[in-house]
Amino acid sequence: MLLAIDVGNTNVALGVVKGERLCFTARMATDRQKTEDEYALSFSSILSLRGVSPAQITGAIVSSVVPELKEILRRAIELLIGRPPLVVGAGVRTGLNIKIDNPAQLGSDMVVGAVAACSRYPKPLVLVDMGTATTLSVIDAKGTYLGGMIIPGIRLSLQALSSHASQLPHIDLEPPARVIGTNTVDCMRSGAIYGNAAMLDGVISLIEKELGTPLATVVATGGLLSKLIPYCRHSIVVDENLMLEGLRIIYEKNRPR
Repeated sequence: MLLAIDVGNTNVALGVVKGERLCFTARMATDRQKTEDEYALSFSSILSLRGVSPAQITGAIVSSVVPELKEILRRAIELLIGRPPLVVGAGVRTGLNIKIDNPAQLGSDMVVGAVAACSRYPKPLVLVDMGTATTLSVIDAKGTYLGGMIIPGIRLSLQALSSHASQLPHIDLEPPARVIGTNTVDCMRSGAIYGNAAMLDGVISLIEKELGTPLATVVATGGLLSKLIPYCRHSIVVDENLMLEGLRIIYEKNRPR
C-alpha cells in the first residue's frame, strides 16, 4: 500500500492507494506548529480508524507547498512506516514537459495536479485548484505545461475584506438566493460566489482566446470547488482526488525497479 500526502496551506489531504485503487481519503488541518511526533501520531490514528496498520504501508510520497513542513513530514513518515517518503521536488521524475521561464519555480502542487490531469483527460486542458489560493494550470494539446495563474482564494479574499473593512462582518460561504444582494451579508456572499464564478468563466475564455483553440477539458479540484463550480457557465469536470492520483503516478515513475 502507498501512503500519499498532499500538504496545502490550510489542509492536509491523505490517501492510501493499493495498486491503482484509492482505498480511502482523509483530511486534517495544516499545523505549522506540530512536531514530527505529533504528525506521526495523527497519521497513525487516521490509518487505525480505517483499519490499516503502518506495517501494511510499503511506500509513501509527499507534496507540500509549506516549505517548513517538508522535513518534519519526512521524519514523521519515516517514524511511522520505517522508511522515508519520496518528496516531490527537484530531481523527481514527473514526465511533465514544463515550458515556463524557470521550471524549478513551479509549485509541487501544480506539478502533481498537471501530471494527473494529463493522464486522465483530453488535452488541451485547464486545471483549476481551489484552496487557499485559486491556481490555474494550462496544458496544451501536446501535454506541455505552458504556465498559468495564481489568484487569491475565495476564503482568503473574504477574510481580507472583513479584516480591513471595519463595517463588513466575517461570514460563512453560502450562496445567496439572488445575484443582487439586499443586505450586507448577501452582498458579500454574492461577490464571493457569483463574482468568483464569473471571474473563472472570464479567465477560461481568455485562455481559450490566447491558445487560439477551444479547450478540450476544464478540470477542477480542491476544497472549495463545491461552493463555486455550480455557478460557472463553462463545463467543468470535478475531480476531488486528482492530487492523490498525481502522487501515485509520480511515485510509480520514481519507484526502484
